[in-house]
Amino acid sequence: MTQTRQVGKTTPTISPALQVRHLVTEFRSRYGAVRAVDGVSFTVPRGRVLAVIGESGSGKSAMLRSIIGINPPTTLITGEISVGGRDLQTMSPRDRRTARGSDVSMVFQDPLTALDPVYTIEKQLVEAIRKHHEGLGRSEARLRALELLELVQIPSAATRLKAYPSELSGGMRQRVVIAMAIAGRPTVLLADEPTTALDVTVQARMMRLLRQIQRDIDMGLVIVTHDLGVAAELADEVAVMYAGRFVEHGSAVQVLTAPSHPYTEGLIEANVRAGQDRRPNAIPGAPPSLDQLPPGCAFAPRCGYAVGACWESRPTAKTVNDGHSSSCLLVHGETALAS
Repeated sequence: MTQTRQVGKTTPTISPALQVRHLVTEFRSRYGAVRAVDGVSFTVPRGRVLAVIGESGSGKSAMLRSIIGINPPTTLITGEISVGGRDLQTMSPRDRRTARGSDVSMVFQDPLTALDPVYTIEKQLVEAIRKHHEGLGRSEARLRALELLELVQIPSAATRLKAYPSELSGGMRQRVVIAMAIAGRPTVLLADEPTTALDVTVQARMMRLLRQIQRDIDMGLVIVTHDLGVAAELADEVAVMYAGRFVEHGSAVQVLTAPSHPYTEGLIEANVRAGQDRRPNAIPGAPPSLDQLPPGCAFAPRCGYAVGACWESRPTAKTVNDGHSSSCLLVHGETALAS
């Protein structure tokens, strides 16, 4: 059978859900500037999940807040942030506010900070829905709110609509927050430690729920977590963040089973695993203050592999193998990282 090609017709290009290039976030005060995010770049295709892991203070939450645009007014943000092909950085403040919820939305760590305690779940959900669907009547918005609660698997959804946040469990509140976040069917969803306040069994259900919703809506998902189990279960790709930078990035299998950066190795060794018969090995020391970083590798003071060059030269990301990169001088130099 002869196949013919139609001249002049091309396959349409589908923009990634989220594309970030050279993102820098600086918090400014009278005492100077602190760079919380330092030149981060990554892409999240539609239907894919990126997990960003690292200790508290590594810049994970600051990165998410910079993407959605809710940092304090004194914050300086540079770089490119594109959602579905639309550059958020070049938008007017009004358009940027409109983009929140419809283009990019966020699930926060503590649902009580995202829900108003004096209004019912129905009132808050209906308000969120009507914001993203102009001209939608209140009765239609209520039906949509009911559908969203059923989508996030809240039992007796009609009854829960009449409840106040304080009348729901932590898991229920987090499901409501997720329902509000997806009310505008965003292109990308940002989730900042969404399971930290939940018990282990609820965490597992929440992870499966997030993954299912992400697939149903065909959106990109970026989840920040310190839980390696969450990253392993949910993510397609994993980025390891330290002192405002990605020090390792690759598929979840590559990063979590064959780490190429000492910090990633330390995080894995510090994690408690099923059947483990010894105490986890904690990473020595503490993360550096962002306004007092060493001149070379920021992890060098805590690294058992560090050599002289690590203290002098700031490493850049280089390819380990296909789709897997690491910012460690030892991995790419004459001295290999010990196995």
